[in-house]
Amino acid sequence: MAATSHTSVKPRDGVSTLAGRWPLLGQRRPLLFYLSGIVSLHLASIVMFAMSTEVRWPELLMFGALMGCGAVCIEATRRLGMPAGVSRDLLSAWWLPVALLLPPVYSLFAPIVLQVLLQWRVRATVLYRRVCSTAAIGLAACSASVLFHGLVPDSSVLSRGSGPPILAAIGAAALFAVLNTALIAIAAHTANPDISWREVLWDRESVLLDVVELCLGVTVAVGCGLNLALLVLALPPVVLLQRSLLHAQLQAAARTDSKTGLLNAAAWQREADTEIVRARRTGETLALLIIDIDHFKRVNDTHGHLVGDQVLAGVAATLRSQLRDYDVVGRFGGEEFVVLLPRADIHEARRVAERLRSRIGRMAVPADDAMITVTISAGVALMSVHGDDLIELLAAADLALYRAKELGRDRICIPVVQPAAPVLAEDPPLLVEDAPLLTEDPPLLIEGSPRLVDGPPFFTEDPPLFIEDPPPDPQPL
Repeated sequence: MAATSHTSVKPRDGVSTLAGRWPLLGQRRPLLFYLSGIVSLHLASIVMFAMSTEVRWPELLMFGALMGCGAVCIEATRRLGMPAGVSRDLLSAWWLPVALLLPPVYSLFAPIVLQVLLQWRVRATVLYRRVCSTAAIGLAACSASVLFHGLVPDSSVLSRGSGPPILAAIGAAALFAVLNTALIAIAAHTANPDISWREVLWDRESVLLDVVELCLGVTVAVGCGLNLALLVLALPPVVLLQRSLLHAQLQAAARTDSKTGLLNAAAWQREADTEIVRARRTGETLALLIIDIDHFKRVNDTHGHLVGDQVLAGVAATLRSQLRDYDVVGRFGGEEFVVLLPRADIHEARRVAERLRSRIGRMAVPADDAMITVTISAGVALMSVHGDDLIELLAAADLALYRAKELGRDRICIPVVQPAAPVLAEDPPLLVEDAPLLTEDPPLLIEGSPRLVDGPPFFTEDPPLFIEDPPPDPQPL
């Protein structure tokens, strides 16, 4: 089951604003309409099915037993916590039996019970997101229930193990997974249109998890139909799987920056070190970018930290959409981002940096009645040219970024590599014991330690340290 969660943001300077008290009012207008629509549809479905459903004690007992098992799962994993963002759990193992064995109205009430328990016992998140998750799960489960009961009028035949009812249950469970994921994905994409559909829909891991949920839900439904006491045997393995799933999600969350979804600084450094070792072993090129949002403090001071977080998330989404799958991107701290580009030379690194600068410059984040736009500056460094390890590359890229800021921001800078100084002499120097100096005339030997005298200086005027574009001719290494 997919569900959204969120970490609350305090109003800046302790001032309680309307958007601070009601975070929903600070969201995009299409998202407001969408959330209002699915919540209204959920409430209308409850009223409609409640009026047409006769209350029976055996059904209430089964509903209470399944909700009790869900509550035990929540309490057993409460100490682990729940990761931020779109999280997954195995509570569908209890919602699907409700949808398959009981009238549709119970499937609308089931997520309300368990989501209230999650909000109270696990973590109090932004309320509108919890309500959105409840409505999405309820509508998906109700649709699955209507489909199954339309195909199998007598749900008790499910426990007999015959083929058609089992296939109908699998189809209803698949419908539940598709609708629930779609409703949550639409909400996530409406909240942040810059994020790709691929990120909010299925990947290989989420599909595998949906299959596991489907199998668990149908298996628990068959056992519950045979004898309600069999829930005691189904509960321990579901709890164990739930704990394992949350533990894996929390491990992934420990590597991820909560505001942007990118790698945090520590995780990025580990990934970057691995790529640098590989590039050094294979002799491939590798480039590093340090990106900084220009005048980001003004955004926070003018519009508040909530809008600033939205700008960070928008920049992160743009970075992900413009980079390759194997590029390593992370948030370095504050408004700084770092990108490692394996197998990229200096020209490709500059093209990538310019593309990122252009795309982020066209990005707009809504705030009140205005649209906020930002620009970025970036420093570029190339392995084996500006440094041989991560520390040297970061230092070179950071120095280039500092130069981009000095030159007016909204630009890309690349350090210039100083060429080796030529050795100038009219006559070939003599080999002597001490380091020779270059002279116009043959060197004179002086008593004591022999040396060369009256030589011209080794270096001419130093070249500039930074350029905004790569030089027309390749610089000698």
